Amino acid sequence: MTNKKYDEIINRVTGILKSIIEDTTVPRNIRRATTEAMDVLLSNEGTHGVRASTAISILDEISNDPNMPLYTRTKIWSVMGQLEVIKD
Repeated sequence: MTNKKYDEIINRVTGILKSIIEDTTVPRNIRRATTEAMDVLLSNEGTHGVRASTAISILDEISNDPNMPLYTRTKIWSVMGQLEVIKD
């Protein structure tokens, strides 16, 4: 895949992450981690693959939080799945 395709994937998943961050029914710690993952994806430090892997790691840590609403967990799993396509 090309960097342009990777940018499209990152743009798509940041939209999903923004919807989680703006959802006030999601616990604050989950919104904070989601913000951190989004910041990593949008930074220009490192390759697309490194940023995707870092974001996946951050999201994986919170994905089993018992306080997370089910619909949010589904969104996070979707984002993780899309990011797994990005390789160096």
